[in-house]
Amino acid sequence: MVEPFSWVPTGINTDVPSAARVYDFLLGGGHNFASDRVVGEKVLGVLRDGRAIAASNRSFMRRAVLLMMQHGITQFLDLGSGIPTVGNVHEIVQQENPDARVVYVDHDEVAVSHSQLILEGNPNADVVQADMCAPHQVLTDPVVKDLIDLSKPVGLLMVAVLHFVSDEKGPADVVARYRDAMPPGSLIALSHLTADFKPQEMGAVVEAMKHSRDPMYFRSRDEFLTMFAGMEVLPPGVVAAPHWYPELGPAGEGGPEDVYVGVARKV
Repeated sequence: MVEPFSWVPTGINTDVPSAARVYDFLLGGGHNFASDRVVGEKVLGVLRDGRAIAASNRSFMRRAVLLMMQHGITQFLDLGSGIPTVGNVHEIVQQENPDARVVYVDHDEVAVSHSQLILEGNPNADVVQADMCAPHQVLTDPVVKDLIDLSKPVGLLMVAVLHFVSDEKGPADVVARYRDAMPPGSLIALSHLTADFKPQEMGAVVEAMKHSRDPMYFRSRDEFLTMFAGMEVLPPGVVAAPHWYPELGPAGEGGPEDVYVGVARKV
């Protein structure tokens, strides 16, 4: 069954929830289906601050992009970018530098379709439908090769996506393959949900997402730290999202600490 919305690509099974659309629901967006809202409500039923956690992740992404710009980064690759909402990467960077280049990557058809709509006519931003766990496929895509110059530093974003990568796929290995492909001076922003503070509630979230297209795998801080191997982690290190560069913008001080974040430099 397909709900009658113009932004829904032909053939999408809207009965199967996806992480991108559940996240859109938690952020208050309108590009989600009944199946996504059912899962989202289940998440909120066991995790009352679920919307605040999603917003905290989104806020970290914005601050990470601003820091990257301070370091002279002018091209960005946003992996697992999700459904566009207010404050997308291209909006942040092109407000300051219209020539800055951005490529979004997501495997969700709705996320890609809506991204194409909002990026139409923007020569310096585009979207690729691909699995971020296949770095070679992503980095050799014609759109990526056209807009991203891998001889110059890149701002690589993997925000709120690594907790959808199973142990079998090896999230640390996925990050390492992108790291190895980036030129020195590139900055890599990572964030990851954890069950360190609310194991029972987060366990229920995992259960709620189990039958979606994107099951979740929450990890400890020590497990998250392994994903920064071979890179120089910038101060303040790997911390809860509200404590990472709050001076760069709203960070939700005193809010949920269920998201670990960090930005590291490829040396």
